[in-house]
Amino acid sequence: MSYRATPSAGFHLPRLAQASYDDRATFSAEFSKDIVPKIITANGIDAATLRKEVTPGGDLLKTNASLQTEGDLDDAAADRLAGSLGYVLRQYRVLTCSLNDTTGKAGFIVVRFPQGSLNATVAQRFFGAADATKKGLGGGYAVFGDEQIFLNATNSEGKPYSGLDDTSFQDGMSRAAVSFGNPKPKVSSFGNATARSIGNDWQRSTRGEGYQTLLGGPDSELEQDDFRPDRPKI
Repeated sequence: MSYRATPSAGFHLPRLAQASYDDRATFSAEFSKDIVPKIITANGIDAATLRKEVTPGGDLLKTNASLQTEGDLDDAAADRLAGSLGYVLRQYRVLTCSLNDTTGKAGFIVVRFPQGSLNATVAQRFFGAADATKKGLGGGYAVFGDEQIFLNATNSEGKPYSGLDDTSFQDGMSRAAVSFGNPKPKVSSFGNATARSIGNDWQRSTRGEGYQTLLGGPDSELEQDDFRPDRPKI
């Protein structure tokens, strides 16, 4: 799962626009350490069984601090947890995906960098280089360890947001990796994955109804769990 703590609907963070990536990563790490395990536990999942990281994440050619949660969950449990995370953090969407499910309909490609070299600056540089190689490759990415993951996500009609078919998407990323300078990346895997965007339009559904449906409604035991904190300020 990929999601963020900033920006967040309904919370006023007046200095967010001036915050550096490190500021945002520190802010996000507080939630990853103190709040995310409580949300996981409220879902009846042992938090120790899931891997949690704060890494660079990209959306529409911009890099932000991104929260990642990885583990072995079935679709229903994953969607419910994603809904809980999105609801508490007031996010418009949480992306869930499984790169191991080869029956999925979303193409993906993973670009691996030399150990310890993939930071926010490098990730953003490659993000821009990919989009310059072929328009449509600047939609988004996630990072796990030394790997930058690009997903050719689709809308509700199954059409890629990138405007590219999977072959063109993966070919463009491969060419970007070949032409990129230091640190030198290489394509480590590609194929098809399952991916779902769990979300809520906070402008239209101000109480988080899109997420509440997954949580069992506004009166459910999970929705009433008191793990929502007073948010720290940036």
